[in-house]
Amino acid sequence: MSGELVVLGAVTLPGVHRSVRNARRFLRDMLPPGHPGLDDLTTVGSETVCNAITHTASGDGGWVTVSLLAGEGVHRLEVADDGADGRRPRVKAEDGSESGRGMRVVEALSDRWGYRTDGDRTVVWAEFLFAKSSGNSDMGLSRGSSTLLAAAFQGGEQ
Repeated sequence: MSGELVVLGAVTLPGVHRSVRNARRFLRDMLPPGHPGLDDLTTVGSETVCNAITHTASGDGGWVTVSLLAGEGVHRLEVADDGADGRRPRVKAEDGSESGRGMRVVEALSDRWGYRTDGDRTVVWAEFLFAKSSGNSDMGLSRGSSTLLAAAFQGGEQ
């Protein structure tokens, strides 16, 4: 990854399962329709938010924060949880069970992923590379961009 990352948006949601849907909607709203990484990014977002709610203190009355950042040729998804008593995300070996596949999905759909600690919190991140196009070179950041969410400058919800 080259260059600096710019935060396109962030949302903090309660640690309840309906927040997975809200996180997915947030991510879909942040990228233009038809963006080549949209489906993979929203799927990984769903998985990481669901994991945060299921496996950390976020799901016990806590919160989960979803952030989308962009740089030259890359989008970076970050999901911060309220902590898991020192446990960290990992890819589990296939054992035929119906659960435990979330991080394998993250690993398969992202170009790179990892995590970092922030006090008791864990921030899981996943990067998605994309080819630069001749279209919107400002990544939706200017006021005149067709992909900009009006709420970003108005501070309200639409």
